[in-house]
Amino acid sequence: MVGRALTCGVFALAGVLFYVSAHAAHGIDLRSDNSLLRLGDLIQQRSDQNRQTQADLSELQQRADALTRQQVTNPADADQLAQQRRLAGLDQLQGPGLTVTLNDAPPNATARIPGVPEPGVNDLVIHQQDIQAVVNALWRGGAEGVQVMDQRLIATSAVRCVGNTLLLQGRVYSPPYVIRAVGRTADLRAAVDADPSIRNYLQYVAAYGLGWKVQEGGDLTLPGYTGSTDLHAAGGQ
Repeated sequence: MVGRALTCGVFALAGVLFYVSAHAAHGIDLRSDNSLLRLGDLIQQRSDQNRQTQADLSELQQRADALTRQQVTNPADADQLAQQRRLAGLDQLQGPGLTVTLNDAPPNATARIPGVPEPGVNDLVIHQQDIQAVVNALWRGGAEGVQVMDQRLIATSAVRCVGNTLLLQGRVYSPPYVIRAVGRTADLRAAVDADPSIRNYLQYVAAYGLGWKVQEGGDLTLPGYTGSTDLHAAGGQ
């Protein structure tokens, strides 16, 4: 009797576990990759929502800025406010600088240099640390402002990659990745050329054909940052 009761209890427990699993999965087969395949769609959906939210926030910030300027009557205070906004990256910035473009290698790329092993999947795509290396080098080179894709970076910006896509301030981007910086062009280029992480990346450029382009510009225009200024995550340095 005890054995039969124990057996019934085991089957009952198993039934509960199957029910809980099915309920948690909302009908999705937990052993399949379908949920992973849908992750990209979910990220894209959230990215579209964030884009609209960011546009609404930008409009509200513009109204708040206009009211702030109206209330500032002291010229010294107005100058200080303008300086703080410039340093925070909230205003448009123009000047000379560099544009750096990184791109994945062709999907069928093979080793271009004798003696170099054939590439794996991770050797042919841009990684988070590659973008971070360029951004950090530009800051070290004295950049007054940095833009990644169509977004201005500020102190709380974090560069993150999900698979082979870039997740930046709630929006998703695919390569090629374009990074622009305003500052003394010679200093920016020297900092990029001297960075050890970038030198390592350039070895993969030569070996497997990853994309790399550096262009000097005499008059770049970076937009002011329009997103939230709350700190959620900090990028690696």
